[in-house]
Amino acid sequence: MQLLASLVLLALLKARSATAAVKEYTLDIVNAPLAPDGFNRVGILANGTFPGPLLTANKGDTVKVTFNNKLTDESMRVSTSIDFDGVLSDTASVYDEGSPFVTQCPFGPNTSYTYTLPLGDQTGSSWYHSQLSLQYADGLRGVFIIYDPEDPLKHLYDVDDESTIWTVADWWHNTSVSGLISYNLTQIIPVQDSGLFQGVGRYQGGPEVPYAVQNVQEGTRYRFRLINISARSDFIFSIDNHTMTVIEVDGTATQPLEVNILDIMPGARYSVVVTANQPVGNYWINAISSGGNPANNLLFNSTLGRGILRYAGAPDAEPTTPMTKGPQGAAANLLQEHELTPLIPNPPPEPDFTLTFTTFMPDKETVWLLNDTQYTPPKVPTLIKILDGANSSADFAQSENTFIFPANKTVEINFLPDPTDELHPFHLHGNRFWVIKSNESDIVNTINPVIRDVAAKGNGGTILRFTTDKPGPWFFHCHIFWHFWAGLGSVMVSDPDGIRQQVRPTEAWDELCPAYNALPPAEQ
Repeated sequence: MQLLASLVLLALLKARSATAAVKEYTLDIVNAPLAPDGFNRVGILANGTFPGPLLTANKGDTVKVTFNNKLTDESMRVSTSIDFDGVLSDTASVYDEGSPFVTQCPFGPNTSYTYTLPLGDQTGSSWYHSQLSLQYADGLRGVFIIYDPEDPLKHLYDVDDESTIWTVADWWHNTSVSGLISYNLTQIIPVQDSGLFQGVGRYQGGPEVPYAVQNVQEGTRYRFRLINISARSDFIFSIDNHTMTVIEVDGTATQPLEVNILDIMPGARYSVVVTANQPVGNYWINAISSGGNPANNLLFNSTLGRGILRYAGAPDAEPTTPMTKGPQGAAANLLQEHELTPLIPNPPPEPDFTLTFTTFMPDKETVWLLNDTQYTPPKVPTLIKILDGANSSADFAQSENTFIFPANKTVEINFLPDPTDELHPFHLHGNRFWVIKSNESDIVNTINPVIRDVAAKGNGGTILRFTTDKPGPWFFHCHIFWHFWAGLGSVMVSDPDGIRQQVRPTEAWDELCPAYNALPPAEQ
């Protein structure tokens, strides 16, 4: 019997290896003009497009992405480092995780770097962006989808392809560098000029840029993959007269849950099934962004963030109905995070370690503190220090806010409620966590809570758990990148001994830090 089981397992492994592929992409990072809301400026773009080119793969594939840094405009950052949000790097290639000064150094102008990402069994909706400073606010962001040919929820939809991938984003007319100067002087994050759906939008008083159109066929069920690639803004999202059935959150398949409006935070991803079951016509897709006081930027009008759902046979025109913010009051069936559960039950282990976290911004200082510490990137990346023998938090400066855990333990992070604090979407690199308690609910779920990699910390208190079964140094930070830039981050190190045993960086990785450190400040 044991021999038969071994033979079956071997056959399955052979079958998987036979279908797996190596997919290779090459992207040029360039300074190029763009005008997503009609205002012309120069940005930082992958292959000259915003959002950047779509990357796709199937479960089990290995993806290699070569980025050629061709940046020249020193009014913005010209070095870069790319993070693949939601892509769970394996330990052997953790050096390609893309976190500057944690897993690698950035790479400068006129150089290239190839990220190798073995995908294993992971699937779902993810994205890529610059992780250096606030550079991705200048445009360096795109989508990465890992398809599952054997998706257990495939019976719920008819269409899931490149035409059904949706992005929402915030956009500024000024560069991120000038925005950071203003933020540092005033403590006020610059309010975006516009909110974008599918890479286009409008600002108050600006040109009437045509809204993005999603074409649908009456009676067809669509899996829309909604991805918030913002640097700051969350979006209240809905489609007039239509419901949405959530079936995935941050790469985790979930039990189907029907809603008609949802709040999607920066870095978060949802798959929703929408059935085109209304009379043929045009319907507003409402993508209402928030973030800051609109009085600080009179160009920003949240109601201008939207797209159009157009049925085959409908006129080529905007909907005639009012631009609203979606269902309100009793008509609103808002997605509640605590109501989401994984499709396959996966109870969280009891915690071995508990961290109690607070977030705080001191008055008159552009500093964000996580447990009284402002995270500051070190000159020597965390991974290098670990490979050189670092074993405890004492081996790192306090400003690195680094926590060390042994292998195969469970860590609980308890964010205390704070009525004076604002919302922070915290993201864990390289892992997913159980959301034991969501910010919007008092319910504590230790049986079958949702599993994701971005969760809100706000005034309600949030409890997360993750396991240290994957060796590596993993960034844990606020995905409002203005807050992250000001210090709202930390590093969770799982199993330093396992890192030293399993990680074997390439020669190209070894050359990153010497090359970066040799650059003049203007090119870093």
